[in-house]
Amino acid sequence: MAPAVLRYSAFTDSPEGGNPAGVVLDARGLSDDEMLAIAAEVGYSETAFLAPRAEGAYDVRYFSPLAEVPFCGHATVAAAVAIAEREGPADLVFTIGSGDVPVRTRVDDAGAVTATLTSVAPYVEDVSAEEVRRATGLLGWDPSDLDDAFPPRIAYAGVRHLILVAATRERLAALDYDFEGLKAYMLERDLTTVDLVWPAGPLTFYARDPFPVGGVVEDPATGAAAAAFGAYLRELGAIEPPARLTVFQGQDMGRPSELLVDVAADRPEIRVTGRAVVIDAQ
Repeated sequence: MAPAVLRYSAFTDSPEGGNPAGVVLDARGLSDDEMLAIAAEVGYSETAFLAPRAEGAYDVRYFSPLAEVPFCGHATVAAAVAIAEREGPADLVFTIGSGDVPVRTRVDDAGAVTATLTSVAPYVEDVSAEEVRRATGLLGWDPSDLDDAFPPRIAYAGVRHLILVAATRERLAALDYDFEGLKAYMLERDLTTVDLVWPAGPLTFYARDPFPVGGVVEDPATGAAAAAFGAYLRELGAIEPPARLTVFQGQDMGRPSELLVDVAADRPEIRVTGRAVVIDAQ
């Protein structure tokens, strides 16, 4: 029998917003090919496949329609909310290839279930001017489109992202890039998304995340990129931890999302919080 696939949208309180994810709560016995086929049929940017190990502990794998992805924030939030709605809020542990990702689910003051993931230890790398020129060229950006206060970097909090900060909201809003060219560039450099960001304020940001390596033009909400971006800001000294950031994503593609990012002063890991709602009941 084919496993039940739940469909949730993460980082939103509306099925019309956020980033849709498939969730298979018990994927034990599924082969890699079967998981990939299910993810392709679902058609969302990622589907999470969980294998329960003990109470509150799961091995988790993520597949896009094209390939396995090492980590996915929005599918993590979707899966955790799905568990909480069936078993009650709790502290969970999702074990991925790079380590354990604790996830805490709670009911907020409005009565909605929220999930807070804690990333694996992040890192931030320099990126050469030549690499930046190639990436911006594929995006159709000029050097003047970048904000000099936020130098480009590669940041990791489970997967790698190239972070480029736009000088204007208008530049961020106009996304039209070389899909196949950027995909090849990203595959060469083991990048999951390019995290395009515009600072609306000291702790408020708008983001867009091209995701051609997953077979989609862009993600409407990217929890892994938000965690990496929090680590990036801390590394640059652009924020004073502890700090909570608000990242708005998906507005320019009609699927508004809100991600809350907590950057601690006393630990390297980044926390990302969001809601998730059922798209259609299974």
